[in-house]
Parts: sequence; structure tokens; C-alpha cells
Amino acid sequence: MKLRTLLLLLILIAPISIESSSAANVTIPSSRSFSLFVPSNYSAATPAPLVIALSGYNQSGADFERYLKLTPLAQSSGFLYVHPDGSKDLHGIRFWNGTPECCDFQNPKVDDAKYIMSIISQVEAKYSVDLNRIYIIGHSNGGFLANNLACNYSDQIAAVVNMAGGSFTNASSCKPSSPISVLEIWGTADETYTINHILGKPIPGALKIFSAWGAANHCDAITQTLAQKLDLDAKILGAETAVVQYQNCPAGTSIDFWRISGAGHTPELTMNFDQSVIDWLFSHPKTRGI
Repeated sequence: MKLRTLLLLLILIAPISIESSSAANVTIPSSRSFSLFVPSNYSAATPAPLVIALSGYNQSGADFERYLKLTPLAQSSGFLYVHPDGSKDLHGIRFWNGTPECCDFQNPKVDDAKYIMSIISQVEAKYSVDLNRIYIIGHSNGGFLANNLACNYSDQIAAVVNMAGGSFTNASSCKPSSPISVLEIWGTADETYTINHILGKPIPGALKIFSAWGAANHCDAITQTLAQKLDLDAKILGAETAVVQYQNCPAGTSIDFWRISGAGHTPELTMNFDQSVIDWLFSHPKTRGI
């Protein structure tokens, strides 16, 4: 009787291997801890895409997630999802050191590109990540960092989405080591659409950044506006967004521009915005050996 009781006790307290039975937010402890959303259908046997969303200036990752609302889509589409926090400056304002132009205005400087790459490494160490489907989405200040990551870590990142964020003033500062897909999303009524000034410094606007990516990716210097239009801003009636693409980019890559006619710096997103963005990202996995 005692032996049966002991065996039952051992069974009850033995660790049970469960890959994931329900969706969960998992805190990854480090010097800059972050939370990882793991969908309920995650399986270590099937590598999952990883999406990292970078908030704008004076926003937290949670603020940005309330705007994007990507978590339900991460659950239904089965991708790992992180929306980390930038550092706080002396005034308690959160920022990313995206490029030298924006938005780390103090010393010493924070290496946020290295921090985001460390997030990727930490997630890869604990979960099965599809190394060909690592994606970045950034808005405004977070868009600066998204462009930085695309410029400097194109060997590891498949594609980035930049929403109204600047880039390096000098295009020669961006030299991706391999082709990468980039989607620029801007509203034409955004004050940063043509040119952005930060502390008196001119920063390239939408058209210059789009052009710079076409050149950096060695596409033909020809763009095409598709007949297809998108409905991305809930405040603007109808399908207000033109889709512009560079032609003959390296195989498997694309440099696209979603131009939201009449939208400002922070559009009021439609219900299908997040799905449209994720569909675009997932259609651009990393193509090796090109």
C-alpha cells in the first residue's frame, strides 16, 4: 500500500512536458526584461515567425500594442510577438536610439539596435523561431530603429515595416549586407511626410527614404503604382491608400510604399490594418543565397 502511494505521489509531482496548451505572456528576465506573447498553438516542433513592434517617442510597448492590436492576430496566426519598452530619459520620456538623428538626446547613448538583436537571440534560445521569418514593425521613433535594423542586420531580419519613421540623413550610412524587404507607410498629411526637423536637423521624409531603400536594395529605378488600393485609415472614406512598388528588386524581396492620402502622423487604423501588414510581412520570408 505504501509503495502504491509513493508511486502515485511521484507521478503527481513529476514535471509534465507541455509545449503550449494556452496563450501566454512570458517574461524574459534580463537587464532590460521584456514580455513575449506565445500563442496557444505554438509547438517546438514547428518554428514560428517572430514579430517585434517598436513604439513611437514617449510611448511604451503596451501603448503601441493598444494602437496596433496585434496580440489577437499573433494568437490566430501563430507567431511569437514582442512589443518592448524603450529607455526613459531624465524626464521620464521613453525613447529609442534609432539613428544618430533620433531620438536619444542624452549621453551616454543607448545601443538599442543591439538590444533588439539581443531580444531576438534570447527568444531563439528558449523557443523555436523560424530564422527566415523575423520581422520588425516600428512607428515614428520606432520606425527610425526599424530602418536602422534593416540597414545593419539584414542578414538576420527578413522584412521591416516603417510607419512614419525617419532614417539616416546620409543614405551612405545604410548598407545592408543582403537584400531585405521594406514597407514604408506614411500619411500625406503627416508633417514629416516631406521632411522632418529634429533639433534643427533635416531628416529625410517619406519619398527620400523610399527612394533610398530602392537604391540600397538594388532595384530598378522605376516604381509602379498598383491598381489595388487599401483602406487603412478609419477616418477617411473608402480605400484611400495607394500601393507603390519598386520594380525588379532581388528575388524574394520587395520595396513598397503604402501612401495614405490625407492621413496624419498617427492614422486611425481600420480593423483590417494589422492583417494587411502581417500578410505583407509573411509574404516576404528571408531568401538566402541571393
